Amino acid sequence: MAADDASTPDAHRAAPLAPLPDHRNVDTPWWQELWRRHAHITTPLRERGLECDIEFGLSAYFVRVSLPDDSYLIISPPQETYSNRPPGNPEGWIATREHPDDQALFEVVYDSAPSDDPGALQRPEARHRGSTQPLIEAIDHRLAQLGLLPHSVSPTTNPHALPATPTHLAPKAPDHPDTADGAPVYVYGDALRALTDQLNGAESHADAAVLLHQILEPTDGLLERLGEFFEAAGEKAKEAEEDDGFDLSYDLADAAAEIRNLAEVLHAAEDRMRALTPLAPAPRPPSAPVRAPSLPPRALPSAQPRHTR
Repeated sequence: MAADDASTPDAHRAAPLAPLPDHRNVDTPWWQELWRRHAHITTPLRERGLECDIEFGLSAYFVRVSLPDDSYLIISPPQETYSNRPPGNPEGWIATREHPDDQALFEVVYDSAPSDDPGALQRPEARHRGSTQPLIEAIDHRLAQLGLLPHSVSPTTNPHALPATPTHLAPKAPDHPDTADGAPVYVYGDALRALTDQLNGAESHADAAVLLHQILEPTDGLLERLGEFFEAAGEKAKEAEEDDGFDLSYDLADAAAEIRNLAEVLHAAEDRMRALTPLAPAPRPPSAPVRAPSLPPRALPSAQPRHTR
């Protein structure tokens, strides 16, 4: 199905995904676009065997996740006030667990939405704002506690997951580009340069689209990871508890937001690049045989008088 193929290529799946919802909207372009915009939420949860759907709340779209005990999760932006941010990219996420027949079961699993009230008590996850990785981790943890996680996804089984501590990629930043033993220092920049070299050498637009996927994929692509990096850098700056540290954290948070906005602007670039792949050239009709240029007619020999005997 188009909605599934666009967001979760078979080559990148760690396990069979939970099925798509079964309703008529699944085949409509508007629903498929909403599904694509929330793929960074739905895909990790479907990899865990959880069925997801997209619905509309009070003022924004949200993800509804069915759980094995007939309860469900609602993962949404803040619903009280309207936001002009695009679907799937809110200021923060709120995840609640609810049950249709047991109102007492209601609980807040995760809440990173910023508060307009400066005196309000902020939950610890509020520092993550719209980042999805801490949201998925919190859901993983709570559902595992409740025994409601059909199956977990570990770094050894999930090709999307990054190592928790990449110690082999932890260089210092000296004044020169190489270390004393000649090993490269800017390994992250070198990795991206290698990707750029592959792009320059791509033999087709389809190959180029595959490389764009590495950058723009909404869950594990480079831009999403780069946004998380700047968010983490902002939190590190706050630890100094100095005015300049807080100012720096705001600048870094703005950078993370700009990166995510860039990813949103370019969300269709991969498909557009793939669409540029030229069709196989039509067979050329056989060319007409080449004819030698016509020569001017030779002059006939003059008639000679016949001698009679």
